[in-house]
Amino acid sequence: MMDVEMKIDPQRAAALVSQIKTVRERIAAVANGRDVRLVAVSKLKPANDILALVQQASPPQQHFGENYAQELSQKAELLPRSIKWHFIGGLQSGHCKNLAKIPNLWCVSSVDTEKKAQLLDKHRGEFLASFSSSASSTTPSSTPTPEKLNIHIQVNTSGESSKSGCAPGDATVALCRAVESAPNLNLLGLMTIGDVARSVATGTGAENEDFACLREQRELVQKELGLDRELELSMGMSEDFEGAVTMGSGEVRVGSTIFGARPPKSEAKIRE
Repeated sequence: MMDVEMKIDPQRAAALVSQIKTVRERIAAVANGRDVRLVAVSKLKPANDILALVQQASPPQQHFGENYAQELSQKAELLPRSIKWHFIGGLQSGHCKNLAKIPNLWCVSSVDTEKKAQLLDKHRGEFLASFSSSASSTTPSSTPTPEKLNIHIQVNTSGESSKSGCAPGDATVALCRAVESAPNLNLLGLMTIGDVARSVATGTGAENEDFACLREQRELVQKELGLDRELELSMGMSEDFEGAVTMGSGEVRVGSTIFGARPPKSEAKIRE
């Protein structure tokens, strides 16, 4: 439940609102009329910053991304249920149970093995069943009903050993097929982080190799699974989101350009 006493510094709020407005304008300038989802990556930033963007940005910012499961859980407890949370960090099997029980977790964007998909499906199903059985007339009508978890399959398009993600090709198709058949998951699309240095070095008008690879993987998956809907692409971060949108990304994850430099993890505060 939201802590109504959480303070918002007016100057900080004004800066955040200005910065997210600029990012939105930059996205719109290259989106060619498409509606591209902006996920504000709030990792290691206090809940106060998130609340400022929920309450004062116009329109209110709804989608926020977190890299650490415990941090996401703590912030979700403090902040409004209207927020749509995205888990975008490296996913461990041990995270799946607790993440699946966050009512307004909207998407897990870093699924890279069938085991993790199965765990998310199992625990989300248990949570939805328990929520349904415990819901009563005392539940406020404004409280959003938990839904299936949206899933992005993370694809390691750059082949870097330091990055998570399944290999392009058969492995990606097989994992997408497993998620598509899971009753408590929704296969939303594919995600890549890619080689950021290579992305930044890509000249204007040139195609980013990682983004091109993810588009090819989408075409392959849709063909192999016989899907009659288009899967979305989640690609692009603070350093390269405009290029990603130009190449068809339906979602970008932007953090430091909105929130500024992050503190060391040891100094980060859940709330001010």
